[in-house]
Amino acid sequence: MEEVLDKQKLSADEYIKEKSDYLRGTIKESLQDPLTGALHPDDVKLIKYHGSYQQYDRDLESERKRQKLEPLFQFMVRVRVPGGITTPAQWLALDELSDLYGNGTMKLTTRQSFQFHGILKPSLKPTIKAINDTLLSTIATCGDVNRNVMCNPNPYQSSIHEEVYAVAAQLSEYFQPKTTAYHEIWLDQEKVSGTPDREPLYHETYLPRKFKIAIAIPPRNDIDVFANDLGLIAIEENGVLLGFNVCVGGGLGSTFGDQTTYARLADVIGFVPKDKVVEVSETVIAIQRDYGNRANRKNARLKYTIDKRGLEWFVDELNARLGYTIESPRAYQFDTNGDQYGWLKGTNGKWFYTLFVENGRVKDEKGFELKKALREVARILKEGDMRLTGNQNLIIGNVAEEDKDAIEVVLAQHGVLNNPKLTGLRLSSMACVALNTCSLAFAEAERYLPSLIDKLDVLLLQNGLETDAINIRMTGCPNGCGRSPLGEIGLVGRAVGRYNLYLGASHNGDRLNMLYKEMLSEEAILEALAPLFAAYAQEREEREHFGDFVVRKGIVEATDRPVRVMP
Repeated sequence: MEEVLDKQKLSADEYIKEKSDYLRGTIKESLQDPLTGALHPDDVKLIKYHGSYQQYDRDLESERKRQKLEPLFQFMVRVRVPGGITTPAQWLALDELSDLYGNGTMKLTTRQSFQFHGILKPSLKPTIKAINDTLLSTIATCGDVNRNVMCNPNPYQSSIHEEVYAVAAQLSEYFQPKTTAYHEIWLDQEKVSGTPDREPLYHETYLPRKFKIAIAIPPRNDIDVFANDLGLIAIEENGVLLGFNVCVGGGLGSTFGDQTTYARLADVIGFVPKDKVVEVSETVIAIQRDYGNRANRKNARLKYTIDKRGLEWFVDELNARLGYTIESPRAYQFDTNGDQYGWLKGTNGKWFYTLFVENGRVKDEKGFELKKALREVARILKEGDMRLTGNQNLIIGNVAEEDKDAIEVVLAQHGVLNNPKLTGLRLSSMACVALNTCSLAFAEAERYLPSLIDKLDVLLLQNGLETDAINIRMTGCPNGCGRSPLGEIGLVGRAVGRYNLYLGASHNGDRLNMLYKEMLSEEAILEALAPLFAAYAQEREEREHFGDFVVRKGIVEATDRPVRVMP
């Protein structure tokens, strides 16, 4: 195998991984250090592979500095949920953990995972152990490995859903790290004497950067398949799953001022039958392992590997390693990347209720007790499930006919059902956590977007657009955790109270937005969007979405990085 990079050019993270003894490092010792709420710097990197980020409360930073105290270190823990499906019992257990060890809330993420925030170091091990006791895990939800595998969570749309979900679960399990370090550190399992660790796919230094896989079932692209390193588009015929179109090279993160970083949508390179999907996925990951940039982490994702060497080179390398040529892509069509709310009947005769969860935060507020309501719903469900969507929402799934009314009563009693504030814009909104816990955030996102939408809704109401599903996404930095580059309206934090405004993404997730104006205050955001909403109301074509309208009218140019489909 070609040595792509000279060892002397490797980034610091590569050395940390290499000397970590397969992700062990000194995590055990760091957890037991009573003098600080933090871990050793190298362990801060390694703990990501175990499913946690070390953070601190930035709201308290100035006051703690004044008192000459270290930052209030705390940990975010992310739960691995392949395809986003949990049992009611698992939901109840996680709900209890959020109160016992976290800040009393749960975050439903854009990758169909749960996140807990505010966990202090002494509670970190009990939290992770308790999550494993529910038969879920936190392993590989962060770090330079394959992350949680996403899957369209809506079985009422297609008879092939359960089969596709099984593929997502299979891929998630297959690509987990094989080291026993996780079980030794968090679950107190002893390493078998004389048994060496081995990582047949990842090797001792794992991947150059994180790797994301998602599976979509047309006509809905509700997991934004083109935003992933590896996307799989299910192809069915007469209710039979034939296989998947393979998409490679998606990723939305970038860095302000660094033109070598950018958002990119995945290219559709071919079709593979369902019995080949694991082999093809593993080969794609192996190519990125061998050729990805290990010197500069900002350019380490698969999208940069493909752009540096060429898409044709990548496909040739893939075919050569497979020993056969993948077929040409099959026809498909996506209509939307949003969720469809309310009750829908599944192909199995059961009912599914899609519930809007603003920015994915499950919490109780006065007049809106979402956490209590969902706790009661989970107790009502007999053989149902709780499904996380890629848009931070929740599907109460596989509900028996006789339980529908009871669930509606619970949601109504707690102020969750038929909330009058749920305009089309709000129902199509998404935001990352940002401040106060994310160290990368320049500005607010989750805590601010709801109040901004209150003001935008006034403009929409004035123009008769209050029910239009205009996709709006906000992130506190350009790393793209809230998938802001795919928002018809995208807002990216530059400084506290200042945002870049992007426009023109497609409504189905196959076109990025473009920069419209920079460093806008709230007043300037409203001033910029008000005339656009008025023009859209008066001049749009039939069934034309807002993102398509602003491109057609030349308000922003169409992206120069569209999804490409190879012949």
